[in-house]
Amino acid sequence: MKEDLAGEVRTDEKFDEAVLAAYLKEHVPALVGELRVQQFHGGSANLTYSLSFDGTECVLRRPPLGPVAPKSHDMRREFAGLSALAPVYPHSPRPIHLCEDESVIGAVFFLMERRNGLVIRKEWPEDLPDSPELRKRMSASLIDALADLHSVDTERPEIAALGKAEGFVSRQINGWAGRWGKAKTRELPLMDRLNEWLLEHIPASKYTSVLHNDYKLDNTIYDLSDPGRLAGVFDWDMVTVGDPLIDLGTLLGYWPQESDMGPRGATGTAVTTLPGFMTREELTERYSERTGFDVEGLPFYEIFALFKTAVVIEQIYVRWVRGQTKDSRFEALGQLTPMFAQAAWELVQELPANR
Repeated sequence: MKEDLAGEVRTDEKFDEAVLAAYLKEHVPALVGELRVQQFHGGSANLTYSLSFDGTECVLRRPPLGPVAPKSHDMRREFAGLSALAPVYPHSPRPIHLCEDESVIGAVFFLMERRNGLVIRKEWPEDLPDSPELRKRMSASLIDALADLHSVDTERPEIAALGKAEGFVSRQINGWAGRWGKAKTRELPLMDRLNEWLLEHIPASKYTSVLHNDYKLDNTIYDLSDPGRLAGVFDWDMVTVGDPLIDLGTLLGYWPQESDMGPRGATGTAVTTLPGFMTREELTERYSERTGFDVEGLPFYEIFALFKTAVVIEQIYVRWVRGQTKDSRFEALGQLTPMFAQAAWELVQELPANR
């Protein structure tokens, strides 16, 4: 079975490895031996590298190249979040070292432990059995890990320090609307209508939990020896404290299912439409049973998730438009932004009040 392996570093995302090696020799003496650097190619925002030292491996995380939105791609936040979660949440990788000296590789970065395993991205891996039962177990493990995260005690001082729960949803909507204004490459009136609708329908938050804030299938990794078991959760740079239904809505926003029609069926990775993966309703029911949370108002959070993802896509796409990245994968992203907006608006129209 193929694990998620690193490969050659993309040309425009290289750094001076000798400078990094010298820095690590001084500041992380446990990492000994000759340094070998490779890059993980699966992500589309933060840059993630594999560092090898004579048999010891760890992972380096840094922000993307070029200007980034304020409070986005925050390596300090991610390091603090992993440090706080390490004693209480086994799916979060153990942090090793934070470097705030941007002269080393050109940005703030941190090191964390390497979690080996299998990442499910756009297609079902050829070397996995075509098993609905396996996909059901994967779905259950994924939603259970989210429920477990939302059960972490937010009164722990190091957890409480990650964010402010009061007014969280309102800040999120206004914040992402502001990011849209800065990142948009064209006018999309539907995004403005969605923003207005979201502001008019902000629900009162009933619960406070630790939030991953970008919880989705390809931000997780599964055990190679038992592919139905989740082995880790990655990409914690937006970790905070707030309304847990934001995370559940995000997961559902990235989760197309076989019954979807139109834009909604293309808003995530098509792999979840395969037989065996739970439907959004089944995920929600299992989450509610495990947490005891009331999920009646969930459609709002799913609509917001689609809106937010449209902004995220545009933030990535605008970097390609401005020549801040040469990664050719980003050229096609421009067509996805209006698709996510349309999917969100169709959900608005399906609400009982609009029928």
